[in-house]
Amino acid sequence: MNKSLVNLSPRLFHLCTLLLFFCLAGPAKADVILHAFNWTYTDVKNKATEISNLGYKAVLVAPPLKSSKTGCQWWQRYQPQDWRVIDHCLGNKESFVAMVNALKAKGVVVYADIVLNHMANERNGATDFPGSAALTDYASNPTYWNKQKLFGNLDNGLLSSWDFHEAKCISDYNNVWQVQNWRLCGAYPDKGLPDLNPNSYVVESQRSYLQGLKNLGVKGFRVDAAKHMTNWHINQIFTASIKQGMHVFGEVITSGGTNTSDYQNYLGPYLNGTDHDAYDFPLLNAMRNALQPSGSMAALDNPYANGNALAGDRAVTMPITHDIPTNSGFRYLIMNSTDEHLAYAYVLGRRDGAPMVFSDKTGTDNNRWVDDYKQSDIKAMVKFHNRVKGQAQESVWADNCVVAFRRGKEGVVGINKCGEERWIKLNTNDKYYWYRNYVDTLTGDTFSIDASVKWIRIPARSARLWAAS
Repeated sequence: MNKSLVNLSPRLFHLCTLLLFFCLAGPAKADVILHAFNWTYTDVKNKATEISNLGYKAVLVAPPLKSSKTGCQWWQRYQPQDWRVIDHCLGNKESFVAMVNALKAKGVVVYADIVLNHMANERNGATDFPGSAALTDYASNPTYWNKQKLFGNLDNGLLSSWDFHEAKCISDYNNVWQVQNWRLCGAYPDKGLPDLNPNSYVVESQRSYLQGLKNLGVKGFRVDAAKHMTNWHINQIFTASIKQGMHVFGEVITSGGTNTSDYQNYLGPYLNGTDHDAYDFPLLNAMRNALQPSGSMAALDNPYANGNALAGDRAVTMPITHDIPTNSGFRYLIMNSTDEHLAYAYVLGRRDGAPMVFSDKTGTDNNRWVDDYKQSDIKAMVKFHNRVKGQAQESVWADNCVVAFRRGKEGVVGINKCGEERWIKLNTNDKYYWYRNYVDTLTGDTFSIDASVKWIRIPARSARLWAAS
């Protein structure tokens, strides 16, 4: 400890400590997250050096729980059989720990995707988990299963019929009570995912689960299907001690900003009723609309002011999530590859939010997103983000075709969605470094400031992220 702090009054010392905490803790939430969707834990471990060298500071990984190994479809990871152990076709507790440690050695943290709303739709709608066959397996292979255990006694079951809501399927997604108390179901006669009743036993088990993951070194939680849980349930699970030092954010899919019913019914109450962050679906929709021929890029100049983005310190920003290409109901949100590139430039160039890059190992859409995390353009954008992180943002230009802003004196971002090149004007007084090159991290194009007004070019359907050299 600095000796100069020792002589401060207790009150002033406390204030200095708080300021130091916020200065250190605040920017970390803006670190770039790699969503290693459907990657095995061993794949992530083996790429720890590459992930770190690319500039990622966090990796969101597959739900660490017990789920079916049959077929290894991605959605099986979202149908838990048991929270007490980690074991599925993408890895187990042993490979999970090896991954966490490998990433930690490279300065990268692990975020765990967690499923707390429901259990698996299996065994003809059974509500005893993990089921008699699993308990028999635990008993016959105790050495293996004890190595995969997070908490609890594997001699006994985890859940029974008393731990679930009634077996009714959601029929009206505008009915908040149904959405938060009934089941997610497929077409009739599907019995749906057994929906958990947050009694004291369920809550305590879920706390033990999260604490077990935290003890392994996990530094963040993505709360799957958060709109299907009450805030009371969520806040019961996420105690102050569990949240301490963690980045917690929820998945609450909405079709737009604050004026939409799903925002007002679900995302708004989630943000108001918890201290968690959330996926910024309002911004995703705003980007998609702005990039369409009929849209205006000026809508992205300050989307938060218009209710089309979350507050920057509560937002996880992204052009795409795993739910969009893998669920037919959300595929309309897929952008063409050029627009998605421009959207990545926007979320990785702006100040607000923790940007997330999607890498998909399911192979959907002809492997479109498999290697996006290491493509040259994404690599350059992550580099720019890390270079200017913490710098202020000020609007430079906004019209139907172009949105542009500066990041302190360190960088300039310009995005042109239209089919012709555009020139934008920089008023340079005291806002840029003079006689230094600003170099585009994507192409190497440069400009320098040598007058009070500078015009710079953005080619058609392109982004530029210039950083001071």
